[in-house]
Amino acid sequence: MTRTLTVIAAFLTLSVPAALAVPPADQGKPENPGNSQSAPGQSAEKNAAKACKAERGTTAETIAAFKEKYGTNKNKANAFGKCVSGKVKKAEEQAEQQEARENAAKKCKAERDLGLQAFKDKYGTNANKANAFGKCVSKLAKQQTS
Repeated sequence: MTRTLTVIAAFLTLSVPAALAVPPADQGKPENPGNSQSAPGQSAEKNAAKACKAERGTTAETIAAFKEKYGTNKNKANAFGKCVSGKVKKAEEQAEQQEARENAAKKCKAERDLGLQAFKDKYGTNANKANAFGKCVSKLAKQQTS
């Protein structure tokens, strides 16, 4: 019995300091690393809030001007929320347009690879039809966003 207690005591004596020395798995990592596992739109909302806070300023004059610009209710108290939501919507629209341009560029490249002269004849508008790729991307990107 004494031997068992001695072994358990030795085990606990060695294991407790070792357990305390190992940091938790998530220690040292940033709270929001910006990966795909973070909440959708979270960084856009944080950036928008920071921009609105900076725009609002700290003086009575800048706060009043901010409320006048963004506030929509009787006392303009909703100005900060309106500012943030407007900036988030704008950022989302820009991201959507960028994605549409990238997708359009991939489609145009694939179409161009099938036949360069036919591609230039279809999309080119200047004398040597050298602007065909840009015209193609523009056309497809507009179709995708509308």
